[in-house]
Amino acid sequence: MKTAITGSIAFDYIMTYPGKFSEMLLADELDHISVSFLVDDMARHRGGVAPNIAYTLALLGERPLLVGAAGRDFSEYCSALEAVGVDTSGVHLYNDLFTASFFVSTDQKQNQIAMFYAGAMARSKDIQLIDVLPDKTDLVVISPNDPTAMRQYVASCKANNIPYLYDPSQQVARMGGEELAEGVDGAHLLIVNDYEYMALMKKTGLSHDDLLTMAKVVIVTKGSGGSIIHADGREYTIPVAPPDAIKDPTGVGDAFRAGLLKGIASGWDWSLCGQIGSLCATYVLEQIGTQNHTFTPQEFVTRFRLNFDDHGALDALL
Repeated sequence: MKTAITGSIAFDYIMTYPGKFSEMLLADELDHISVSFLVDDMARHRGGVAPNIAYTLALLGERPLLVGAAGRDFSEYCSALEAVGVDTSGVHLYNDLFTASFFVSTDQKQNQIAMFYAGAMARSKDIQLIDVLPDKTDLVVISPNDPTAMRQYVASCKANNIPYLYDPSQQVARMGGEELAEGVDGAHLLIVNDYEYMALMKKTGLSHDDLLTMAKVVIVTKGSGGSIIHADGREYTIPVAPPDAIKDPTGVGDAFRAGLLKGIASGWDWSLCGQIGSLCATYVLEQIGTQNHTFTPQEFVTRFRLNFDDHGALDALL
């Protein structure tokens, strides 16, 4: 299956502060803050929703096309993605900007101070999607990105009769009800978490039944509660795959989407698609960073069969 994945491309800079932010934030002085925190460590991780999805999908044997905007610091990141099998030919480079970056510092109470630099991501709206896609693209993933770009990609898919997965996720907070409804209407799949789903309904004024009518498949992820897939007039409840350890939930949803896409590409039933997504999510949960997990096909299949029954379908991965 030819899959193109659009969305943010970013670096995550994660820092740890050994004290408490609250000790330096004075309630009666918040109108003129000037503080500095000496952190113990910092790690830079490859991130961004689109490459997170593409990375895990490539581990599963697919070669997805990554479409997005990156800056002059993307070279090493690009090589790492290509090494696992991601097609980066759809990435537009802007050498006058840095790649989008997320800076977050966490104190000993798990409070966070974060900033996001859009950088090259702001140029995503300049990418003409139809000019980037290969002939006979089977599915376009429209994941969180510059809101204008997301709206343009939806319009392009509709105009060219290309099926798309609509994943507004974090951008539900930023986007208006009208553009969210445009994205849902006609989507091959809609996927958000349970909180985003409630926010989407509030913003658009659409009911659950409305959304089931507008999108062919509706998927709601529920964290430790697993996920629910609404498809073909049925509801499929997907449990989580038990983790060996819980280290970092960042990027778990992106990995779930990758597993789901692998199942769709293989023509498997919705239960199996969701279960593959669950195991992919667990691999990420057990690591710090969104692209630091690895597995061979044999390792994946063996672990899968400790939790689920694929009736032999996953032999195709071997």
